[in-house]
Amino acid sequence: MTDFVKAARDFISGDAHADRVVPPSGITARLTTFVSGTMAFLTVFALALSLASGRLATRWGDDLAHSSTLRISAPAGQVAEQTAVAIRVLESTPGIEAVRALSSDEQRALLEPWFGPDLPVDSLPIPQLIEILETDDGYDAAGLRLRLQAEVPGAILDDHTRWRKPLEQAAGRLRLLGWLAIGLIAVSTAAMITLAANAALAANAQVIGVLRLVGARDSYIANAFVRRFTLRALTGGAVGTILGLGAVLLLPSAQSAGGFLTGLGFQGAGWVWPLLIPPLAGGVAYFATGAAARRTLSESL
Repeated sequence: MTDFVKAARDFISGDAHADRVVPPSGITARLTTFVSGTMAFLTVFALALSLASGRLATRWGDDLAHSSTLRISAPAGQVAEQTAVAIRVLESTPGIEAVRALSSDEQRALLEPWFGPDLPVDSLPIPQLIEILETDDGYDAAGLRLRLQAEVPGAILDDHTRWRKPLEQAAGRLRLLGWLAIGLIAVSTAAMITLAANAALAANAQVIGVLRLVGARDSYIANAFVRRFTLRALTGGAVGTILGLGAVLLLPSAQSAGGFLTGLGFQGAGWVWPLLIPPLAGGVAYFATGAAARRTLSESL
């Protein structure tokens, strides 16, 4: 551990003579810092999207997995009777924890987003809805449907299976898309830093030639480029991450009625993930610059 700390300290402090090989400013310096900062900013949002999608998939799965809905469609004079029979059947079914028939006001609230607040629920043939809450073990949906078919002809059971699976799949794919975006950002960052390193190497070809004449080894020259570009990427990544976190903090916080877009942020231990972005940016620059420097120096022999 001590050797690692010493190596890191020496890497950061650098060698004054070796640093002269790499231009401290110019287009390559600005390009490296700008690209790293921009990519870090985008990575924050891709990471927020991926983590929010994971939370969304979990929430949708938990909410829909332990609830069901019974819909009773019957003539007006039979709705109350069939509702009472359906409730007795449900209450006697193993695996069902609670049963509740929705009131007219609750059903009106469910339809209000589509039909407006003035919908005359009482005068329309709207099915009676019964909310079913399951236990952790759940119930036998096939067996319950057979009982309801025999005792409550107008009842239709919806165990939310056809809703839950597509929603979970959509959230899972959105999470995968977020991680894929992070991977593409890393590859793009490596490509841009490689181009900047190659440009810096080409611009300093004469200096590199003189260093070789006085006995400097290629590893010494390559390390100078690796150190300078790594620190630039680390600085740009830190600035981009801070700006990205600031932008995320401006987004609406998670709300139960706000849907997905109000929870596009970090929660709990998720705030640790963005802190890894600057070191990752530095790591990408370290390996990309090292590979570019070694390749260019070997070709110029």
